[in-house]
Amino acid sequence: MAHKSILVVGGGVSGLTAAIEASEAGSEVYLIEQKSYLGGRVAQMNQYFPKLCPPNCGLEINFKRIKQNPRIKFFTLAEIEKIDGVEGDYTVTVKSNPRYVKQSCTACGKCSEVCPVERANEFNYGLDKTKAIYKAHEFAFPMKYVIDEKACLGAECAKCVTACQYDAIELDMAPKSFNLNVGAIVWATGWEPYDAKKVDYYGYGQHQNVITNVIMERLAASNGPTAGKIVRPSDGKEVKTVAFVQCAGSRDENHLPYCSGVCCMASLKQATYVKAMNPDSKVYMFYIDVRAMGKHEDFYTKVQDDITMIKGKVGEISEDPLSKDLIVQVENQLTGEIMKETVDMVVLATGMVPATSNVPEAIACDEDGFILSKLGIYGAGCVKKPLDVSSSVKDSTSAALKAIQSTVRR
Repeated sequence: MAHKSILVVGGGVSGLTAAIEASEAGSEVYLIEQKSYLGGRVAQMNQYFPKLCPPNCGLEINFKRIKQNPRIKFFTLAEIEKIDGVEGDYTVTVKSNPRYVKQSCTACGKCSEVCPVERANEFNYGLDKTKAIYKAHEFAFPMKYVIDEKACLGAECAKCVTACQYDAIELDMAPKSFNLNVGAIVWATGWEPYDAKKVDYYGYGQHQNVITNVIMERLAASNGPTAGKIVRPSDGKEVKTVAFVQCAGSRDENHLPYCSGVCCMASLKQATYVKAMNPDSKVYMFYIDVRAMGKHEDFYTKVQDDITMIKGKVGEISEDPLSKDLIVQVENQLTGEIMKETVDMVVLATGMVPATSNVPEAIACDEDGFILSKLGIYGAGCVKKPLDVSSSVKDSTSAALKAIQSTVRR
């Protein structure tokens, strides 16, 4: 029996695009997201390159399209347990994890006000804290609170239950599993930043003022942990000198053998954050090669005049124990000079790792973990190869078309 519906796994920009495009073409779509909200890593960004516009406007438009479209059903806090079948006829087992907050939640925040427990805020990469019952972020969709079961004290506290006038909190909510019958699957689970601690000679996790590119996005964001002020984690001082270190784990046979594609443009974009906040700041970018493909060359040409570009792979980053300043050591490949630059903060351009560590057996991946598409199951976006946001949208539209074809082919 052929099924006309489509399953999209992953609620980031790739999954949203695939789900919306397929549904607006007439297909019934189920959208599964592991987190408590839709939007993925794009929701954590400060700006897109090269236009330097915020992502929330684009996400808001997509969320509106979902709310107005009866052919899309989405499930947050859900994961795929099993996939059986063939193109045109898949049975997918989905596990729905409890939010502990019901649909009647109005996001008034009274529950969070009385909660006595704090937990690290993963949306801001642990730079600040939320209560155990929290709203994922300022623009979360769905705009509902959620309880961190690992932090919550449960029935022995229950202050949030008493505070909620809408009877929206259910502390004994249980997980449940259900099956979906679909004709095609779009796998769009996105990417994870490479673990910078593995590149131990750069000192991430040892030196407080060594951060990663994804953390830099949150520091620069107005809804981030510092309200958009780019400051040093060690002492909260304004950053006046910063070094962007490219290929922190990428293009390295000991880590990620491939180029992650977008890191150069991301660092150039983040250099504009620093310059916009403090035009007199000194910005270094240490690189192997600059990857600015197509029309991005214009952006690169514009930004490079405002910063100091040094061709060379950074060998080591050390710390002054008193000032917490960082000393970046590198050989300038153009002059042969061994350089030591002292800076307030270092931003590591860590690479993209496909989020395929726990995929079902039906999903095939290559040696680097990127998904391999096959008839009926199609990768979309960064889970297939490193891509920027614009390219991910195009790739996901293509995946939606292939999925539609699979539902009508049999």
